[in-house]
Amino acid sequence: MDFLTIKALHLIAVICWFAGIFYLPRLFIYHTENKDKKDATAIFEVMELKLYKYIMTPAMILTWTFGLMLLHENSYLITDGFTYFHIKLTAVILLTGYHHSLNSIRKKLLAGNFKYSSKFLRIYNEIPTILLLVIIFLVVLKPF
Repeated sequence: MDFLTIKALHLIAVICWFAGIFYLPRLFIYHTENKDKKDATAIFEVMELKLYKYIMTPAMILTWTFGLMLLHENSYLITDGFTYFHIKLTAVILLTGYHHSLNSIRKKLLAGNFKYSSKFLRIYNEIPTILLLVIIFLVVLKPF
């Protein structure tokens, strides 16, 4: 596969991953706000599982796979001292941790022992937005 094809596939995977990362907390908010309605929560539980397992996680894996393939072609980004790339990589690692934290929240909601409010989830949902801004600006501007 040539470099530009890998880059395009990486971007497609990133977009799919972020779509899920932005939507899953929204489902959690609806789930939390309707916790007394068993029919509604049953639907949210299925939607949350399918989004996490069949869309978000494969998109995350593909993002990392294609990203590492790109890095293999540009290994100087790691070895040439501290660059914008190190901060970007840190942001992607934090995003991966956020991804896994969403699964933890999903499991707690499923077990009925999630104690945070929908307001907390609305605030928590802003974390990936901040990470997205950091990642995009670093990749486009390459400030150092």
